[in-house]
Order: sequence, then structure tokens, then C-alpha cells
Amino acid sequence: MSVCGEAVGAGSLPSELVVHIFSFLAAPDRLRASAACSHWRECLFYPALWPRLRLSLRVSPAERPRLEFLMRKCGWFVRELRVQFAADNYPTGGGGGGAAAGEGAAAAGDGEAPPPLSPRWLDLLRTYLELVLCVLSSVRNNRNLQKLSLFGDISILQQHGSISNTYLGKVDPDGKKIKQIQQLFEEILGNSRQLKWLSCGLMLQIVTPTSLSSLSNPIANTMEHLSLLDNHIPGNTTLITAVELERFVNLRSLALDFCDFTAEMARVLADSNHVPLHRLSLLVHSVSIMHKSLDNMPKDENWQALTRNSTNLRVYIMAFDVKSDDMLRILKPSIPLERIHFDSYVTCVSGAVVDLISRQYDKFLTHFILMNDVVDMSAFPDLSDNRNEDPLVLLAWRCTRLSLLAVHGYTVWAHNLIAIARLRGSDLKVLEVTEESIDFDQGELADQDVDPVHNFIEQVSLGLGRPWHAVMDIELLSVFTEPTRHFYREMQSFSEGI
Repeated sequence: MSVCGEAVGAGSLPSELVVHIFSFLAAPDRLRASAACSHWRECLFYPALWPRLRLSLRVSPAERPRLEFLMRKCGWFVRELRVQFAADNYPTGGGGGGAAAGEGAAAAGDGEAPPPLSPRWLDLLRTYLELVLCVLSSVRNNRNLQKLSLFGDISILQQHGSISNTYLGKVDPDGKKIKQIQQLFEEILGNSRQLKWLSCGLMLQIVTPTSLSSLSNPIANTMEHLSLLDNHIPGNTTLITAVELERFVNLRSLALDFCDFTAEMARVLADSNHVPLHRLSLLVHSVSIMHKSLDNMPKDENWQALTRNSTNLRVYIMAFDVKSDDMLRILKPSIPLERIHFDSYVTCVSGAVVDLISRQYDKFLTHFILMNDVVDMSAFPDLSDNRNEDPLVLLAWRCTRLSLLAVHGYTVWAHNLIAIARLRGSDLKVLEVTEESIDFDQGELADQDVDPVHNFIEQVSLGLGRPWHAVMDIELLSVFTEPTRHFYREMQSFSEGI
């Protein structure tokens, strides 16, 4: 086809039409299409095509040039930016998690020198700081930004006490990069004109107790979600105070370290001047409890007042290595607890805690995750010891809204799992139990006429009304292998599901 004697091809289409066509394509397809010609490539980064940018970055030097290019193109106009920083594998040499990390934290608390980090860890920290600087510097003047979410899985070691200022000093002499990161973050908050969602989780020294003061009152008054899960702040210092929270009158969802959520904060949120709160996510960490106090946490009457003002409030709690005695103090009867996730390396959840949860939160609980990352696979704790009824069976019986149950590192008897499947049936949408957690009674194994494993799987499947198998490879499930990232991702979804 020709017009005025000239050939007309895809490259001669108007830019507006190319952009409109691109808008129907997924991001990878847009990138492929942009390779057709230079005109299409110019159309690729029109602001209308990239209102949202969600990045999962490996903490690797290879990411930097690609990140710089993308942020240079999109950083100044993107409306929603979500970035996850995560190392592929935690290097060894003083940088391990789990029980070793917990013991290292305790040692550091006693005044002993923390274990040395490997050279690879120092390189990882250095790269992490550079990537964070790249992201923040590209959006510092973006006044269209409505949602900003930053997650830094690398700081798990910081929470376990394995990263100290000594190590940071090796990769950031005089703390210049850390200060620059903190200043950029405050600039972003100060320059924002439309920010409704601010989420910063487990990032390494990005948020300070003065960061939120950079937000203007009009922006703070219209903020709908606030998440500050950076519990590396030493001593009794918090990232937000009750006085600061008074500015956030339109807040509908909030995520904080549990030790930062005080009775005074609950009173602020319960005030009639504040819009009803719908979602509250709380991270309970043994290290935070060790450095801070539970004395200021909300009492039951504070929770009652909060739920009177926020009748649709639902709470999500994640507990890292928290002692059962502390959990019994934390779990007040009036908390509208919908989800709870236990992750342990040193301590174990007791049957008394599970029993308390099933009795107090039977009308609310939908998600229950119980993980114990033990080294000795032959000695899983048994919650049903010295009890007439298994606490997990009672949980399934009492909590009629239960839709997700995941267990690893605790003994789950086969007959009890069959009972759970029968009690909840098809309403239990997710039942994830690792193979090594399941045990059989000697009587079941003694029956030579029936294959106990095959019979067990068949009975659970019949109870659920769908085919079911135990989790054979734990590495395939992030809820077991990456609990922090899983919690942060679920918290985001939980907060958005208002």
C-alpha cells in the first residue's frame, strides 16, 4: 500500500498509535516489539506505558547498568515503584542465619565482638548501597509518585545482630553513603505531592526517627498506608511516635515492629478524628524484644477501644524466634487476629500458645503458619505431648474460617492431619505440611495389609475434596525458605485487600 507514492510500514505509524498498541502488551512483549525499529524504541518509554514499575533485584554488580538505564528512563514519572533487594544466597563466614545468627546476636549483646563477615559479604553490602542509591536518586524529584515500596532482604543479618557499624564502616568509610541514602529518602518524602502508600521493610539504615518529619502535613493527612518494619534501630528509639502518628488521620493500613506499637498509638488510632483502620501488620522479633520492652504494648482495653472505632480491623502477626511466655503476654483476647506466622530457629512454639490462639481468635483466624527451622530432623517438637487433644486439630475445629495451614519442623501425626482435613474440608484452601514433619503411630505401620502412606494421602485427599500430597521439597515454597520475604509480600497483599 502506498500514499503519495511512498511506502507505508509499521515504522511510519504515529507515535500515539504505537503507544496505544504497546499498552495492550505485557512488559516483556513491549521490549521485544521495541527492537523492530528506532521509532518504536523511542515509543517504548512513554510515561503512559509505565505507570507501575515492580523490580526484584539481585544484589549483584551485573544489575547496576540495567537498573541505571531503566530508572533513568522511568524514575522521573513512574507513579508506583516497588523494589525488592535480595541476595541469591547468603554467603558463609559469619553471615549465616538461623540459630547461629541468634547465638551471634546474644554474644554481641554481651559485649563480645561479633563474628567476622566474609569478603563476599562486604562486597554484597557495598553493591547493595550502590543499588539503593541508584533507585532513590532517580525518583528524588518525582512529584507524581503515589506508591513507594522498598524491601531489603539483605538486612535479615542486621536484625540477627550480624552486621554492625564496624562492618558498615569497611564498605562505607565515614558513613557517607548511608547519610546520602537517608537524605535522598527524606528528599523524596519532602518533594512528594501525591504519595498515598509508603512501605519500607527491612531496609538497611534507610529510615531514621526523623524521616517522616519530611512529609508535609497535607501529604501525611492523606496517606493511606504506612509500613515501617526496620527494627534495627538500637535501644528504645522508634521510627514513629504516637505524636507523629496523629498527623496520619486517613491511614487505613499500618505495619510496624510490635515493640513500636504502643498503647498510646492504639489510643491515637481509636480516636474518632481518625478514619477506621482496616489492616494492622505487626512484626514481633526476639532481637527487638531483647532491646526494647513489652511494657508499653496495648492492653486489652486499648484493643477493645480500637476495634470499636475500627469494626473491620484485621491483624496480621509474624513472630521470629519469640518465646512462648512472651507470646502469651502479647496475644490479648480482643485482637482481631486474622493471620499469624511463627518462624523459629532457637525457640519453639508451645501447645499452650496454639491452644490460646484457637480459643481467642476462632471467629477471625484464616491463616496459620508454623515453622521451626531445626537442624536435627529426627527430633521435631510434638505439640500434642501431654495433651488429650492435639492443638492443631482443635485449631481446625474451633477456627471455622481457617483457609491456610502450613507446618514444618513440628511433628504432625498422620491421623491428626486426616482429622484436620475432614474438619475443614474444601474450605481449607491451602494445606502445606512437609514430609519430614509427618509421623505415624506404630499401630498404623504394623498393619501389613494396608500401605499406611498411600492410605494416609488418600484419606487427607478425601477430606479436602481434592488431590493432596505432602511437601516433598521445601525449597519450592517461599513460606518455608524465605519467611521474611513471604511475610512482606503477604503483608502488602493483606494491606491492599481492603
